[in-house]
Amino acid sequence: MQVKISHRMSKPDFQAEFLSSILAAAADPSIISFAGGLPNPDSFPVKAMNEAAGKVLESNGIMALQYSGSQGYLPLRQFICDRYKKMMDLDFDPSDIIITNGSQQALDMFSAVMIDPDDEIMVESPSYLAALQTFHLYYPKVLPIKLNSDGLDAEDLKKVISEHNPKFIYIIPNFQNPTGLTYTEEVRVKVAEVLKGTDIMVLEDNPYGELRFSGKAGHSLHYFLGEQVCMLGTFSKIVAPGMRIGWIACKEPQVRAKLLAYKSTMDLHTNIFGQMVLAQFLQDVDLDAHIETTKELYRQKAEYMLECMDKFFPKEVEFTKPEGGMFVWATMPEGVKAVDVTRAAIEKGVAVCPGDPFYEYERDVRTLRINYSNSTNEDIEKGIKILGDAIKELL
Repeated sequence: MQVKISHRMSKPDFQAEFLSSILAAAADPSIISFAGGLPNPDSFPVKAMNEAAGKVLESNGIMALQYSGSQGYLPLRQFICDRYKKMMDLDFDPSDIIITNGSQQALDMFSAVMIDPDDEIMVESPSYLAALQTFHLYYPKVLPIKLNSDGLDAEDLKKVISEHNPKFIYIIPNFQNPTGLTYTEEVRVKVAEVLKGTDIMVLEDNPYGELRFSGKAGHSLHYFLGEQVCMLGTFSKIVAPGMRIGWIACKEPQVRAKLLAYKSTMDLHTNIFGQMVLAQFLQDVDLDAHIETTKELYRQKAEYMLECMDKFFPKEVEFTKPEGGMFVWATMPEGVKAVDVTRAAIEKGVAVCPGDPFYEYERDVRTLRINYSNSTNEDIEKGIKILGDAIKELL
């Protein structure tokens, strides 16, 4: 029997292959994995979540186990709005928020609503590989915009817009995945000036924004551009990834209505029991204190990894010094390909992610993404030494 799979799923996906290998490495206990972007389980609030689940079932179990509305649990949406106001000085109404199955689903919803085949869209170069993978399902023409050490290159953005007709741009201004860098305030202002007055929507992803352990946060582009910007957020990095609860915040009425219509057709609604348990947890605990504990954990992990890199990496290797988030972005010396380092390291029991899948077109790049959040100090030291040895052998 010859099954007639859709063209969408038959086409080989470069990014999907790497994503599968990252998840496989993370699940293999014999591998020291710096490849994924997993939160540290030491930060998971198991006891408090257990208590929240009991309260929900005791007080409102029928509602928690019944079908619900597509937009999401109102107290949770109100919490998100209050958080935006407190942390970013942004004004959202609960009606602007749609609860999703992680921000990954929000990426798919936005793609379905905005992209027709051959539409032009813009992304940072490099960009989040799972976002690229999602966009590809809808057959756009992807226009990469150069990313500098201080953020998106506003001049390159201006040039691409003048030569093309992009529908939207996808950006991660805070602790960008994969590079870990953060846009400076000056860059944010310049990028907003370029986009202001155009009909280009901005999809601003902010999964790591609250994980800042040094430096100062800048404004969201929504602060400058209003409803031209849709915001993605998630509780995966600050509470628990397994709950798969994220959101999209959108004030633009046409886009929001289409997002909600697509969501209701796609899965009716996000797990209401999980939403209610999360809302109860957020009511019961001091989220700021919980996040501070997580940030301190990640600060220590990042500092220890950087110490080990200084000790074990060849001096020719350059790497970023993150102010938050989960990643270090390392650049290999001339003549050393990241994919070769990855292969050599995995043979020695260490997994890292080469930069290639984060680029739309560039291949055989010299950059690696290295995660520090989900490893013990013992594994960090052992793994970085092995990785350094692999690089030295290739040199």
